[in-house]
Amino acid sequence: MAEKTLFINGKEVAFENEKNLLEVIRKAGIDLPTLCYHPMLKSYGACRLCVIENIMPNGARMVNTACTTAPAPGMKIETHTPRLRQIRKVAVELLLAAHKVECPTCDQAGHCKLEEIAHKLGINEVRFKKLAEHHPIDNSSVAIVRDPEKCVLCGQCVRFCKEIHGVGAIDIAGRGKNSVVTPAFFKPIAETECINCGQCIVACPTGALHERDDTDLVLAALADPTKHVAICAAPSVRATLGECFGNEPGTDVEGKMA
Repeated sequence: MAEKTLFINGKEVAFENEKNLLEVIRKAGIDLPTLCYHPMLKSYGACRLCVIENIMPNGARMVNTACTTAPAPGMKIETHTPRLRQIRKVAVELLLAAHKVECPTCDQAGHCKLEEIAHKLGINEVRFKKLAEHHPIDNSSVAIVRDPEKCVLCGQCVRFCKEIHGVGAIDIAGRGKNSVVTPAFFKPIAETECINCGQCIVACPTGALHERDDTDLVLAALADPTKHVAICAAPSVRATLGECFGNEPGTDVEGKMA
């Protein structure tokens, strides 16, 4: 079978079973930003950051999202034209205008994909009026804290909960600027079918979902002379902590953590 190829930024690139252009582009070593794409989930095309220009045979340039476009032999793709860079900058500025910016104290400080992409695009100011929509923090859960004002509506938490776990504890409600990720009927997440697995936190590219922090309660207990405090690490911690130190995923570090 003849090798299938297409052209990315003038360079011929071979592809095989990649399900979309984004995967082909990344295989070619090109950094194309995205907030809503995950290879385990169905393509969504919500953030509009992975836009590319598809050069047609007549010379016309169609703007498509790479994550929702299937690769085809002979395609000619441009990924970083001035037009595309401007589209991405405007999209990120709009997200920042609707985002609660408290980067120094945010749970995702230093790991936020929105912050990383803004820096790469050279965004040092937001030209759009700050939106005044207020959504309270939901800290009803024993494990998960939701801060809707940091949400970028990428939908990854919703899709992980529904497509991977089949729970569907949260979804996107409302339309346009009134859209928000929320449990049904805007209930607290503790009153839903949420099983506190934390996969929505892992999927979230910003600080809209993060672990509940009970550090102050633990420190208070340690300082209380009337209490004897015992510490036990959950099995999930023993099976994943090793990854932070370069071990293979799933390596049991029981007996090594201290």
